[in-house]
Amino acid sequence: MREGERVLDAGCGTGTLAIEAKRRVGSRGLVAGVDASAEMIARARAKAAKARVDVDLKIAAAESLPWANASFDVAFCSLMLHHLPRDTRARCLREIRRVLTPGGRLLIIEFSITEPRRGIIARLHKRGGINLDALREMLAACGFPHVRTGDAGRANLVSLLARGGGSS
Repeated sequence: MREGERVLDAGCGTGTLAIEAKRRVGSRGLVAGVDASAEMIARARAKAAKARVDVDLKIAAAESLPWANASFDVAFCSLMLHHLPRDTRARCLREIRRVLTPGGRLLIIEFSITEPRRGIIARLHKRGGINLDALREMLAACGFPHVRTGDAGRANLVSLLARGGGSS
C-alpha cells in the first residue's frame, strides 16, 4: 500500500487490518471495510473511533459490495474465504474484481489445505481451508490472471497476491 491509495478490507471483522491500512494510506487515502456481521462492524467502528482513524465501515456481504466499479486500488481478504461455499466464494472474488481498478491488487491470507497441517494454527483451526490450486484457478476465472503465492509467516497460512487484468 502506498499513501493516497483507496483500500477495501472485505470481511474486515473487528477492523484491525482496516485501521492499520488507513494509517498507511494517510489522510489522502481512503479505507473501507465490509463485513456481513453487524456485531463485527459495531466493534470495528468502536475500535476505529478509539484509534481516531476514519474508516468507511459497512454491513454487507462481500459477494454484493455497495461501491461503484473501480472504486479501490487494493483489496484485502483475510481468513474469510474458507467460510464461504465455493459458488459464493467465486461471487465474492468477482465482486472484489469489479470494485478494483484495472490492474488493482488483491491480497488474500488464508488457511491452506494444500500445505501439511502443523503448528499452533493447525491445532487452533482444525477445519476449513483453501486448496491453493483451486483458488488460483478461481482467481483467474474471476479476472485475476496474475497470482503469486507465498508464506504468510505461520504454518498453514498462505498469502496470495493477485493482480487484475487490464479491464474491470
